[in-house]
Amino acid sequence: MKIINIILLSILILSQLFINQQEKKKNTMTQFKLPQEPEYWKNKLTQEQYYILREKGTERPFTGNFLYNKDKGIYVCAGCGNELFSSDSKFDSHCGWPSFDREIQQGKIIYQKDYSHGMIRTEILCANCGGHLGHVFDDGPTETGKRYCLNSIALNFIQETKKENETIVLGGGCFWCLEAAFQIVDGVKEVVSGYAGGFIENPTYEQVCTGTTGHAEVVKISFDPNKITLKEILDIFFSIHDPTTLNRQGNDIGTQYRSIVFYNDENQKSFIEKYIQDLQTKKVFDRKIVTQIVKFEKFYPAEDYHQNYFKKNPNAPYCQFVVKPKVEKVQKLKK
Repeated sequence: MKIINIILLSILILSQLFINQQEKKKNTMTQFKLPQEPEYWKNKLTQEQYYILREKGTERPFTGNFLYNKDKGIYVCAGCGNELFSSDSKFDSHCGWPSFDREIQQGKIIYQKDYSHGMIRTEILCANCGGHLGHVFDDGPTETGKRYCLNSIALNFIQETKKENETIVLGGGCFWCLEAAFQIVDGVKEVVSGYAGGFIENPTYEQVCTGTTGHAEVVKISFDPNKITLKEILDIFFSIHDPTTLNRQGNDIGTQYRSIVFYNDENQKSFIEKYIQDLQTKKVFDRKIVTQIVKFEKFYPAEDYHQNYFKKNPNAPYCQFVVKPKVEKVQKLKK
């Protein structure tokens, strides 16, 4: 019986040695873009980085610089700058090392078996330089089922540059409605009612109401693009007015009530055009969209009594029957 056990153990050991040799052979065949010679990396990396990236070391748990990092940006290989993970894929796994559920793009990482320390794991290497990053496990909590466990020392972080506030001018009927609706939207910094698109300077409300100035009742929206996108602004805009009725919204009739979007640059114009085309293609509305897309020239703020009109006059009949339903619709969209 002892002889049989010895034979079985010998077979097991030989099999493991064979597997290890095959893996090493496979790994040596990997063609990395950068040199693999130790001297090249000793002159390029710090001692800590060399230990992790080139000697397959592991930093102590709960000590890495990026473990609790919640900033937006891209994680790159500390050895070569290869983009590896987006902050959008990072999650707290409570394991002591930064964790991600997917690589930023297929082909950025090389996977290979690791039989060290009496375990069988999947090691992850930078596909560009061959640097050791960590390991990946099949116990992730997201839909990918993956947990990429990384050494902070193997990474550098490029923080996403925050964008400055942007503006967009929209017209879709009475400006009281749009103003009240957008004032409750997260990421919107300021909403000002006014006039745009006409041919006379400093128009009054009475002049615009005649329909002879060319101006539309509009709102100038200042928003934080880090919190809300232009698409989300347009989603709200096209959900609270009818873009298929020419020069009217409900009982408000006249060119001053036309559906109109004023763009600031060519990029914004292209985006708005594509957005509206997508609405048409998807047949979101039964009729053709007649929203005008016009280059922004000049905005004239409306008189003070028009600003914050719904907040000042919540019980006015027009506010109750026309403005309030639009505000309530946006409130539902936020949930």
